[in-house]
Amino acid sequence: MEAGLAAGPEAASEAEAEAAVAAEALRLLRIEPSAAGDPGVGRADGSVRAAAPRSRNAQRKRRRWQRVLAARRQKRRQERQRRRARRAAADGDGPGAALGGGPAGTVPPSLRCGRVPAALATERLLEARAAGPRLCVDLGVGGSMTEKESGRLASQIRRLYGANRRAARPFWLCLTEFAAGTPIYEQCFRMNDGFAGYLMDTTPESYLDLFPLEAIVYLTPDSENVLEDIDPDKVYVLGGLVDESIRKQLTLRRAREQCLQTARLPIREYMVKAPNSRNYHSETLAINQVFDVLSTYYETRSWPAALRAGVSSGKGYVLPDTAEQVETPQCATAARENSLFCGEELHRQEAPA
Repeated sequence: MEAGLAAGPEAASEAEAEAAVAAEALRLLRIEPSAAGDPGVGRADGSVRAAAPRSRNAQRKRRRWQRVLAARRQKRRQERQRRRARRAAADGDGPGAALGGGPAGTVPPSLRCGRVPAALATERLLEARAAGPRLCVDLGVGGSMTEKESGRLASQIRRLYGANRRAARPFWLCLTEFAAGTPIYEQCFRMNDGFAGYLMDTTPESYLDLFPLEAIVYLTPDSENVLEDIDPDKVYVLGGLVDESIRKQLTLRRAREQCLQTARLPIREYMVKAPNSRNYHSETLAINQVFDVLSTYYETRSWPAALRAGVSSGKGYVLPDTAEQVETPQCATAARENSLFCGEELHRQEAPA
């Protein structure tokens, strides 16, 4: 009995000491006991003291934090709703399904807004790999390009791949003579994020070693043959070249040396020269612009629509239905200049000698 009575005061003193240490620690950390999760501070006799009410400053901070959390939750809900709407529009189940002309009212891929779902794009690309057509970028033709030109070509390859990934009927792409250590190799990996994951073939070999000669068609603006249609059994080759010095017929000579078929886009057959101040007209397009023409034609089977998609007005060529719109402002300017000239002549004639 005496031992039990002796142990009681000792236990009470230890509990009081622990409570004092905890309270001092919380005071140094500037934390109220209630904020630390303690409903109260224990007393020496084992009873619990009620926690002190929060200060106005603490209550204001808590309300502000609750508002921040509510705003974040609302933003996440809105983002989920936007993602669902985009997926529904891409699958033809949303409001945009009424625009579709397909059997189930689905939206044609060319009319869809936003990005094509990754799974759908992958499926289309793999179908093109199996059934064609194929488009090769000949990187062996641009061995003398400068670093700046190689960088521009790498950007064009990125745009070409992006357009092909979004296309309703994509091509299967292949970069030939794409060898490690070359400037274009370094620029492609430096400038294009995720380039290693692009769904296309890259090889240091030549297209001559990969495909039969009779299946290859080299596209060059200097060819005498007009490209009339796209054959899925053919392999179309573009010269991977950004030539700021404009070395003419470089790709044509390369194709002739290799005894290949050549063709050019039907720009002269469907477009007319638009008058401009520089008298500049060029059929030389960047590789991504050529692809825009090929891809649009392969989907629509309309050369005017394809040329409108890929040939910019800066090349000096326009479709006949837009030629009048281009000529009218220039004719008005010429007429105004002529009227000013005639007015000056008349003024000189009436002036006294």
